[in-house]
Amino acid sequence: MTELTLWDIVRNLVFSARWTVLLSLIAFSGGGVLALLLLPLRTTSMTFFNAVSRAYVDLFQGTPLLIQLFVLFFGLPLIGISTSSWSAAVIGLSLWSSAFLTEIWKGCVQSVHKGQWEASASLGMSYLEQMRYVILPQAVRIAVPPTVGFMVQIIKATAITSIIGFIEVSRAGGMVANVTFKPFLVYGIVALIYFILCWPLSRGSRYLERKLDVSH
Repeated sequence: MTELTLWDIVRNLVFSARWTVLLSLIAFSGGGVLALLLLPLRTTSMTFFNAVSRAYVDLFQGTPLLIQLFVLFFGLPLIGISTSSWSAAVIGLSLWSSAFLTEIWKGCVQSVHKGQWEASASLGMSYLEQMRYVILPQAVRIAVPPTVGFMVQIIKATAITSIIGFIEVSRAGGMVANVTFKPFLVYGIVALIYFILCWPLSRGSRYLERKLDVSH
């Protein structure tokens, strides 16, 4: 058993937590960009594009994130595309989060009163103009709280990337616990780190919901 002080354990875990934060931010940003591209397809009345976007969302919502990471990390090299644990984690979490963000934002767009669509259409606006100038500005107000709340799910989902060798805080916790034989202490600190990262976002989501008066 290696003798590590409490400070050594905390320092190693906090150091690894930065990768959890970085991966979460990149996955959220990448997923958000993809979701913005998919959103017009999910809300359009054109059957083909709607069906394609729905199939994409169903694929990533209907399969476990763990399997998606396995395919990216272990499956792609079989067809000659090598991936590191970092790139597989970024791509996998971005695709996974984009599917959920698309559905969240779709619900927010659809919650805008039908009269807004009709009024903007009567002004001769195209679909994209309706979305840009009328619908999205109202939908953003509704979308902010659940979007912030979903960031919590992304942070917790980063723990699954440890299965493909990516060293974030939970993976580092396992390594430290194996060295020190103090799993209760180590995983207690890991849980505390996750709580420190997630709790402000959860509270912020509820605060924004009240502040923006989403129910009205």
